[in-house]
Amino acid sequence: MRERARYWARKLECPVDEDANYENTYWCNRDLIPIPEDRRTWTWQGFAGYWIITGANNSAWTAGSTLLALGLSVGQAMGVIVGGSFIISMIAVVAGWMGSHDYLGFTVMSRASWGMIGGFWPVLNRIVTACIWMGVQTYWGGQSVKIILGAVIGPKYAYMENTLPASANVDTCSLVSFFIFLAVFAPLLMIPPEKLQLPLKIAFVMIVCNIFGMLIWSVRTAHGAGDLLEAPATESGSVLSWNIVYGIQAILGLWSGGIVGQSDWTRYAKTPNASLFGQGVTCPLTIIVTALCGVIITSATNQIYGEYFWNPFELLLHIQKVSLTPAARAGTFFSGLAFLASQMALCIVLNAISTGMDMAALCPRWINIRRGCYILTIIAIAICPWNFVNNVTTFITVLSGWSIFLSGMTGILIFDYFLVRKGQLHVGDLYMAGKGSAYWYTAGFNWRAIVAWVMGVWPLLPGFVRRVRTTSNGNGWDHVYDLSYFFGFFVSGVVHWVLHTLFPTPKQTGSSPFLMDLHRTQDVVGVSSINGVAGVRSVSSEEGGSVVGGKEKV
Repeated sequence: MRERARYWARKLECPVDEDANYENTYWCNRDLIPIPEDRRTWTWQGFAGYWIITGANNSAWTAGSTLLALGLSVGQAMGVIVGGSFIISMIAVVAGWMGSHDYLGFTVMSRASWGMIGGFWPVLNRIVTACIWMGVQTYWGGQSVKIILGAVIGPKYAYMENTLPASANVDTCSLVSFFIFLAVFAPLLMIPPEKLQLPLKIAFVMIVCNIFGMLIWSVRTAHGAGDLLEAPATESGSVLSWNIVYGIQAILGLWSGGIVGQSDWTRYAKTPNASLFGQGVTCPLTIIVTALCGVIITSATNQIYGEYFWNPFELLLHIQKVSLTPAARAGTFFSGLAFLASQMALCIVLNAISTGMDMAALCPRWINIRRGCYILTIIAIAICPWNFVNNVTTFITVLSGWSIFLSGMTGILIFDYFLVRKGQLHVGDLYMAGKGSAYWYTAGFNWRAIVAWVMGVWPLLPGFVRRVRTTSNGNGWDHVYDLSYFFGFFVSGVVHWVLHTLFPTPKQTGSSPFLMDLHRTQDVVGVSSINGVAGVRSVSSEEGGSVVGGKEKV
């Protein structure tokens, strides 16, 4: 029995490249090592497309509704979106720098700031949130399938008899569409990240054409942009001012998970500056344009149908409900097709690939990015995401405020790399455990990062709880929470930097490359009983040999 278990354990190990300069260990596999030169394929067009997909989604489309609900006018809401999008852009550039220059992702970089074992904490945070968001995004992908098949098949599909009870929070047609989406989506997870540029380019062309197509149709049909654009603010004074501040935090929170993990994608950059155009120009431009189009389309369609539809999927389903003329069927079909491409790309870009690498860190010998993607998808199905979408619960409020935990982690990541390490890393030590690693700290935990993160989070918790319980009344705790992202980012980052200044660690600065011991045989792999990693060593630049594209040249 034990021999059989060993056989299957070896059989199920992650594949290793031919002539590889690494071993599958507790800390290392193909998707966790610094990306070698032959896998750095992403150009500026790829990153521009990445941000069109990331920016032109439901979150940006419905951002206006969130801000108008806070009592802002459309002009004030757009001002908040402009400000928030440029802040997102700046953080994305900084957070992605380590990926495009050291070819390391968030998962491995977390080991430098939190410790080899402590680094699992930020990784687990991202996995938990990604599982929920993956479920939600796949549900909306199912709605795009519902729109497409409703246009093709007609009422027979769109209005099929619902055989599910009301307690299911989903109808039969939506559930069938959800699984059809997954059947189409699952094979795409086989495509490695370095080969995703072409599919994503096709997706972002479809997304752009769809947004402007819906804009032209709605304004032309309504003979104008509607009355919503002229609506005044419903709040004033200090309440309005604090709601504007909170609105900026809300916009940052929507993209907090994506910007903290920017290095997961920038490590595939063909050149160190390939991602800058996408992050600096495409990112804010796409978010701003999508939000503005969302407001105009919602306003114009209110003139047409007498009802505000902030969610584009609900708008298209309503169009099919009131009119299934050939023109309506053609229009909703092509729009649904674009949203299908958008949801697939969004699930891959924002959820699957990054979380796949996070899961790979939990068990590198048996989980790589691809396997992690499928594990994530299975969990996304298991949580029954329609319960979160169709049932307004406290959990949704909790999920939307999760950025209070991610903001501190983002601050620690950035302050650690630029101010504590000064952009220098002992890369080999990121794949070693034990006292020989620069990032082992105390029993694998960096207490400085833990203290810094707690200091950036605990003052936000009272306001967070009050927001969840809907008991906010504008007191001091509520206002601290209104500043949540900035507070967590800067407090955690600064405290982390100060603690490292007062209590420095060995090899805190300085650099050494990622090298593997190539002088090994098939039978003797040199696994250290201390660090638990095969053949990894961190050497100074003075030693013989060099690193070219993440591989040792001897």
